[in-house]
Amino acid sequence: MRIDRRNFFRVLGVTGTSLALGKETIAKPEKHEDIEFYGVLYDSTRCVGCQSCEYACAETHGLPEPEDYPEVGVIRKTDENRRTVVNAYETSKGEVYAKRQCMHCNQPACTAACLTKAMKKNPEGAVTWDGDKCMGCRYCMVSCPFDIPKFEYHSSNPRITKCTMCFERLKEGQLPACVENCPAEALVYGKRRDLIKEARKRINENPDLYVDHIYGEHEAGGTGFLYLSPVPFEELGFNTKLQKKSYPELSKGFLYSVPTIFVLWPVMLLGIHEATKDNNEKTDDHE
Repeated sequence: MRIDRRNFFRVLGVTGTSLALGKETIAKPEKHEDIEFYGVLYDSTRCVGCQSCEYACAETHGLPEPEDYPEVGVIRKTDENRRTVVNAYETSKGEVYAKRQCMHCNQPACTAACLTKAMKKNPEGAVTWDGDKCMGCRYCMVSCPFDIPKFEYHSSNPRITKCTMCFERLKEGQLPACVENCPAEALVYGKRRDLIKEARKRINENPDLYVDHIYGEHEAGGTGFLYLSPVPFEELGFNTKLQKKSYPELSKGFLYSVPTIFVLWPVMLLGIHEATKDNNEKTDDHE
């Protein structure tokens, strides 16, 4: 497809000017402290590793059924065909299961890194991807501290895939598929602040059962998925060295100070994306 040169240089020039002018014109990370997000509390002491959440997720989103199962020593990761996985770990308290999926950060690094706003933090709490806006730069993949967004490398029309907290179901008043189909009630959906209260209540009432740590309460600025565990989280493969501040907040000063040449390539990609989009729209109008 031929790119309209006028549109390309117009977008490239506007974006480049914004970067050159400094921090007054660069979009700052959105702050969500006062927004009532919803999320999910996962209690690993209740999880039995049945994979009902995996099967429900696959059925809901038209993905292949899980072909493997939680096995100690085998770490399964999310990929373009599975948005959530349950792994088994041998810990100081025996075998413990841990579910993984997108963490739905309060201030996601993926949305801050996305030049076209294809990654979006919705007011309800879910982080979603819009294919109509994506230009394929994959900065969301690089920026995620939890290594969650995945790219469909083998598809003729590749997408970025990850857990969306079943956003379409939420809009219809339904629960996320994994929450609704968990027979052990290891998953609870609700307002994030209420989930934190519930997690703290469980810890206080059963101090011998839980470690005194709600993973996701503060990690990376806070996340929508929160975790309870009977053992320290490093025993379940969690990164316990993450910053407490959100990653967009930490990188803000750096982005303001880098040389223009460092950000020239992202700007060029944005210009190409916008110019191509405008040109496609004009082509459609003439058909």
